[in-house]
This record gives sequence, C-alpha cells and structure tokens, in this order.
Amino acid sequence: MYRTHTCGELRLSDAGKRAKLCGWVQGIRDKGSILWLILRDRYGITQAILEEGKTSEALLEQVRSLGREFVVQIEGEVIERLSKNPKIPTGEIEISLDKLKIINEATLPPFLIEDDTDGGEELRMKYRYLDLRRGPMQQNIMLRHKLLQQTRQFLDGQQFCEIETPVLIKSTPEGARDFVVPSRMNAGQFYALPQSPQTFKQLLMVSGFDKYYQIVKCFRDEDLRADRQPEFTQIDCEMSFVTQKDVQLMFEGLIRHLFRTVKNITLGEFPTMSYDDAMDTYGSDKPDIRFGMPFVDLTTEVKGKDFNVFDQAEWVGGICVTGGASYSRKVLDKLTDFAKKPQVGAKGLVYIKYNEDGSVKSSVDKFYDQADFEKFAQKANAKQGDLLLLLSGPKRATQTALGILRLEMGDRLELRDPNVFAPLWVTDFPLLEWLEDEQRYQAMHHPFTSPKDWAPGSDKPLHEHYANAYDMAQPCNMKYSKHLVLVMLRPKTNLVS
Repeated sequence: MYRTHTCGELRLSDAGKRAKLCGWVQGIRDKGSILWLILRDRYGITQAILEEGKTSEALLEQVRSLGREFVVQIEGEVIERLSKNPKIPTGEIEISLDKLKIINEATLPPFLIEDDTDGGEELRMKYRYLDLRRGPMQQNIMLRHKLLQQTRQFLDGQQFCEIETPVLIKSTPEGARDFVVPSRMNAGQFYALPQSPQTFKQLLMVSGFDKYYQIVKCFRDEDLRADRQPEFTQIDCEMSFVTQKDVQLMFEGLIRHLFRTVKNITLGEFPTMSYDDAMDTYGSDKPDIRFGMPFVDLTTEVKGKDFNVFDQAEWVGGICVTGGASYSRKVLDKLTDFAKKPQVGAKGLVYIKYNEDGSVKSSVDKFYDQADFEKFAQKANAKQGDLLLLLSGPKRATQTALGILRLEMGDRLELRDPNVFAPLWVTDFPLLEWLEDEQRYQAMHHPFTSPKDWAPGSDKPLHEHYANAYDMAQPCNMKYSKHLVLVMLRPKTNLVS
C-alpha cells in the first residue's frame, strides 16, 4: 500500500511501529549533522528525522535535493520526539526516516503553502489548487462538509424529503437577472439557470410533498459584492400546512443542531425584532446585536437653531461612542472621510465630544449652546469622556449609513467578537416600495410573500403595508471586509389549497 497512516494520525502510543506516509514536502530544516523533513497532507503534518552516522549518505543527499511541494512517500520507525511541539497533534513523535520515494517533483510555488501565506488574494486565486492545500482553506471545506452532513441528518429526522429539481428551466421573474443557455435543438430559444428552485418546490407542495429540502446550486447574474457571487449553494426548504411560528421553530432547531454538532456551541434565545425597529435602532435589516451602540433620534432636538443641514433634514440621529472623547482631530477627520465613502453614503459627519473635564467640543459649536449639548447627552445617555457621532438626511438612507458607521466603530473598539454568535429573527418587512424615478412599486424585500395586513377596499397606500416575511440573520466578522456579512435563512410558509 502507498501509506499505512496519514500525516495527522500518529501519536506517542505508536512509538516503535513502522509507518509509511505520503504527502507534500512542507519544508526541510538542515542543521548539518541532523536533517528534518516536514511532510503535509490534509490530515496534518508529521516530522521525519535523519542523522549523519545513522542515515545513509545517499538518503541524506536525496532529502537535501527535495524542493517545496514535492510529492513523496516516506517510511521509517515512529520514535519519541526530543523537542516536542504542543501546537500540533503529532508534536510528540517523529519518523526515523530510512526510505524515501519521490512520487512527483514540483517547481517552486509562487507563494508559501502555509496558514499565514505571503500570497495576495489575486495570486492565490490564479493558483487556486495551491491555495486549497493550505490548512485554513481545507478546514473551511471540511466545515462545509460537516454542515451539509448534519443538515441532512436533522431534516431527515424531521420527515423532510430531499428532492433534486431540474437545472435547465424556463426563465421566470426573480430578484436578479438569469444566466441563459442556448438550446441546440430549438434555435433561437434559451434555457435559464435557476436563481432558486422556486417554481419546482411549489409544485412539490401542490403534489403533496409537504416537507421538501434540497442543497442546491443557484445562479444569479448580478454584480459582485462581498456576500454575493454568480453561483452559490443554498439549503432550500419548503413546508405546507404551517404557520410562521412553526417555520421559525423548525429552523431554529436546525441552526441549534448545526452549531451544537459542528461547532460544539449551545446557542441562547433567538430574539425577534421588527424591520422598523431594526432600522430605527441599528440601521440594518440584519443587525449585529453582539454589541450595543443603538441609535439615538435627535431630529426634534436639533431643529430650530439656524443650522440648515439639520433643519432641512428628514432625520437626524447618532451613536454614542464610549470613551471616544479622547479621539484626536486627525482621527475624527478620518471618520468623516469614512462616512463620505460611496459605500457609506453620508454627506458629512457631526461630532460632539463630552470631555472628561466637563467641557464640550463640537463641529457645530456656533449653532448650539451648553444647554443644547446637555440635552443631547441626556437623550443619548452620554457621559463625560464619550463621543456623539451624528448623521442627517433622508431617514432610511441616513440610518443605513449610520449603521455602517456603527459597525466600523464596533470593529475599531473590538466589540464584534468573532467567537460570539447572536442569531435573531427580523419580521414584518414592508411589502412594497415606491420607485419615484420609474413611477412604480416593486417588492421591498422579495416578491415571494403575501401581505400581512391586507384589507380589500383599504385606502392605505401600498407602500405602508407589511409582508408576511421573516429572516433569520447571524452576523459574522470577515478579515477582508469591514462590512457586515451574514448567514441568512429565508424560510417561507405556504398554505396549499
């Protein structure tokens, strides 16, 4: 056989055994009289040792000729390691190498195949097959594998039926553009790749399959963003004869099961928050509730002081940054520049510093007096040493910008602990929104939902109606992006007639 063990398998209890391993050369350490070869596969790394006087000169020279990423087979006795490495599972042993076979040679890779590589993202994407040899990438793929396995286990236990639906379908109205595939048999006609199995799963409900799921590839021809790709995989589910609460309980159960079995984490309660509350408090329909810093609405308090920016604004609000009064003017200028970035969208930033000595310093000193600043502080619950950051403008757009600024401050203050998980339900999304430029309504969130409070003959404007829609959101941190990226679950309820 090619190997008797993997590179992450051997332990001190295996000392004295002969072992045969295969893998990639991670590195070689040559101290003259002693030589170490580090071998890697997807299970871990194992160190092999060669010593002058004990190892043949031919084998020593053969090992010295190896380059990084050579594929080799090694054989030898498992021995106790003198200088143990507690950071790796195989750190108590090493292989006393007496045989080596080169399976494949390799040229020097363009970047280090290590956890902390020196390769930039563009270079790693070009050589993706090399990037996927790194530990963090392989751990991510194994995490995905475990998630899919446990998802199937849970849903099967809840009497869901896994059904595969067609990939080549007729184009149907969805939230993005379709990718199209020309038909060879029917010239001038096209298939569409599915944005989701929406049509098929509803047909399955009508057919009597009351609980369906599929781990399915979806395709959407839309602009790239940090949390958007042309193709992605989703856990797609459908249920019949259920209420919103039934669906929420079912998928809370799924998420709890995944965290418990895959990450060994027991989740607490899943709070519920309406869309309006989420936007008014955090500026996002997927809020990060792992830290505070809620919005304070100062629209009424700031008006009537001849500061036109605030007087003419639909909404003025801010966040209180604990300890932020110590920020220098340079730091505040950088925060202002951040707020003006196109992806944030604010036109400017107003600050109020409540200094430790009781004085107040603000970028709008000439419009407001000490009594005004004290009133703002009281409403924002700001103390000496704190900083208020204010934005103004159209209500929802300004709240969205302030929400991004809040996340930025959460990152700067290290309040967004990546090891803390805080899923929640967001409910009662607006049904429609009015597009002034196009003079028409469009679905605010997604079109596959029913109105929650519809009454025939009602004179209530369409954009004031709410949808029977609800999302589960779980914020998480990503090193390459300062924006909030979420694992989102959008279950839907269908009543079959």
